[in-house]
Order: sequence, then structure tokens, then C-alpha cells
Amino acid sequence: MAKIFQYDNPFELESGEVLPSLTIAYDTFGTLNEDRSNAIWVCHALTANSDVADWWPHTVEKGCFLDPDRYFTICANFLGSHYGTTGPLSINPATAEAWYGDFPKVTVRDMVKAHQLLAAYLSINRVKLLIGSSIGGFQCLEWAVMQPDFAERAAFIATTPRTKPWAAAFNESQRMAIENDPTFGQRKAEAGLNGMATARSIALMSYRGGMAYDKTQEDEVPDEAGFVRRVQSYQRYQGEKLRRRFNAYSYYRLSQTVDSHNLARGRGCLEDVLKQIKAKSLVIAITSDILFPPSDHKELVEYIPDVRYHLIDSDFGHDGFLVEHKQLNEIILNFLNE
Repeated sequence: MAKIFQYDNPFELESGEVLPSLTIAYDTFGTLNEDRSNAIWVCHALTANSDVADWWPHTVEKGCFLDPDRYFTICANFLGSHYGTTGPLSINPATAEAWYGDFPKVTVRDMVKAHQLLAAYLSINRVKLLIGSSIGGFQCLEWAVMQPDFAERAAFIATTPRTKPWAAAFNESQRMAIENDPTFGQRKAEAGLNGMATARSIALMSYRGGMAYDKTQEDEVPDEAGFVRRVQSYQRYQGEKLRRRFNAYSYYRLSQTVDSHNLARGRGCLEDVLKQIKAKSLVIAITSDILFPPSDHKELVEYIPDVRYHLIDSDFGHDGFLVEHKQLNEIILNFLNE
């Protein structure tokens, strides 16, 4: 069961809009040591939650990089999500009903600013490791720039300093699918869920890529002509799985958050911004990632002052950070033990 931090003060967003208050759901694993030097902060990916052990296999285990016997791991659900932190299904005190589509747009900086409040509440002034993948990596990059002394080390996995048009195009197609659900816009929690299921099937192609599909979804008799393919049921299953656990208003807003990501926005040139990062840094890319390909990591490696780079060989695309736990554990444990 996630813990809850309640912030009963106005929370101003980067847009200038204000949330009257803020609720943050978070989980912790392990025990904080006496000198508070063993904390690790995990920033989660798009539709994950604060329970890292639930969505990141073989990480919160003995001998792994989030070993609860060695480290005190914190993960907080980010702003706009569907898992306990203030989002579209939260009650707007001004109307006494859920926000739904009126929930304001949030940026990655807003997410980090909210989590900085939680870190202060928990008296976590510095962490041994700040780590995240995908939009979790966006958060880590922002945090490393916004508060350079917060992290001794930082790991940026399958991520990018700015969302490029290719990745944003997938998000726009997903929003089009949600908008074409005639229930989207209705003031009810189940609005837009069929559209979101279609959106998820679009997203999955960008997460996995052709090699993963061809490796895992081949028909039993591939040379036999047929109108029913194994991959069809897979796409529908993945859409339905998200439909049962997430919310279309959150999904829509979070896709916009991804599109807005630009570490250099309002700060000058990216090279100078990345040079502000003080943490010993680890950049990990995945060979078959078509969403944030290895080329997207080039600037991180070139301009972060103290950086190591690893390329994970995987057929599972962007989702490789969820699948290739053996490679990840080896790389990150070596980084922690330097």
C-alpha cells in the first residue's frame, strides 16, 4: 500500500495555473541508514506506479541494484498519473468534483518540483543514486539540473534531453485515437477508455519495434495464408490490459507532458545546460530502441561532465529497460560500486 504525502498549499505549475493542494503517493523499500547515505530515488515511466517491485522486474531484490538490504529506495507517483498522486480523477476543491478534462497541463519540471517537496518532507537532502528510464529519465535530467547537489550519481536510461518530432508523432496519433472515442470529454472516470486501448496499441509498436514483434509474435505456421494473426490478439490484449487499469484523461495529459519535454527550454543552449550536471552520470541506450534511439543519447554523453556510456544489445526496443534486467543489474551495480 502506497504512503501518502499531503501538501495543503497552492502548487503553481510552470504554465502559471495553480493546483489548490497536492497529494503524492509514494513507496519505500529497505531502511535508511544512520548517516542517510544509502538512499536511491527512482523516477518511474509513463503508466507505472510508485511500487517499483511491481513494474521493474528483478531490481528490488537481494544482489540487485535496488537491493533492500543495502539501499533505501524511494519512488513517487508523478503528477497527473492515475496511481494516487493528484491527477484528472482527483477532486478539484473549487468544484467539489473530479477535474477530468479540466486538469491542467503539466510539465516534467512540475513533476520534479512536486517530488522535491516530498524529498524535503522525508528529509532526503541527497541521494546515492537518482535513476529513471524513458519519462523517468526526463525527470532525472530535470532534477539533476534543477538541484545539482541532490544526487551523488545519476542514471539516465533509454531517454532523451528533448522529445523529438518522431516520438511526438506517436503521441499525437494516440491522442487522435482517444479523441475519436465518442465518450471522451464526458465527466466520468470511464470516458475514453476504448480510445485509450487503441492508443496503447499504437504506443506498443514504438516501445517494442519490429525485431521484438517478429521474434515474439510470429504465427505457428507462418507460411500459411490467413486473416487471423497472432499479433492481432496481442495488440488487443495490450490495449485491454491498460484499459482495465488506467484512465484516459491521465493518459492524454501525460502524452502532452512527454511532448513538452525540452531540458534546455528557457535555459540557453543544451550543451551549457548539460554541463551544469554535477552528479557522476551513467547513460544507457538500447540498440533496437526506435522511440529514443542511441543517437538521442549522444548529447548526454558529449556534454555531461562526468559520464559513462553503455549500449545494451537487445531485440526488445525501448521496452528493453524492462526486459534486460541481467544487463542492467551488471552495469548499474558496477557503477554504484566504483
